[in-house]
Amino acid sequence: MNFDSHVLALLTVAVRLVNELTPGQVGARTVEVPLGRSRVGVVAEALSGSGRPPRVTQDEADRFVGTAADLRAVFESADEGHLDGAAARVNALLATTQARPQLDKFPDGRWSLHFHGADDSLVVGWAAGCASALALALGSDLAGRLGVCDAPSCDRVYVDESKNGTRRFCSARCQSRVKAAAHRSRQG
Repeated sequence: MNFDSHVLALLTVAVRLVNELTPGQVGARTVEVPLGRSRVGVVAEALSGSGRPPRVTQDEADRFVGTAADLRAVFESADEGHLDGAAARVNALLATTQARPQLDKFPDGRWSLHFHGADDSLVVGWAAGCASALALALGSDLAGRLGVCDAPSCDRVYVDESKNGTRRFCSARCQSRVKAAAHRSRQG
């Protein structure tokens, strides 16, 4: 598996936005979309990666909820093997954000390909970047690396970075839960 580091960073942000800003399940726990200042904090954390969290307004955090829902639809379509549907959803995001590639220079003098939106506001810029990263994954042999957790009662998404492409769970916790249940059923 060979994701470009910037593309992987954008895919990781997409996963965080989907898993934190869309309702669903993780095991017996219901995931609800956070409200108010909590939503602002969740969005800032999702965008921060390993760097300093950006300043996020309440309006921006609220707009990211719609972006997360759009991104979730791409992961779900890809996971179900409906690549035509996933591509159509990504194309719609690319058109909406007017994503465009641009070479940006880092302070150390290296150049890196980044993706910008039509107005480069926080929401449009990140949505354009995430959509572009999903487009790069779908348009390559990495399309099968976008998934939805196989654990019962879990619908969180993931990007499979494993060498052999066999990841099926959003987290080690879900994987352990499934393995423990299988072990108990074999014993009983």
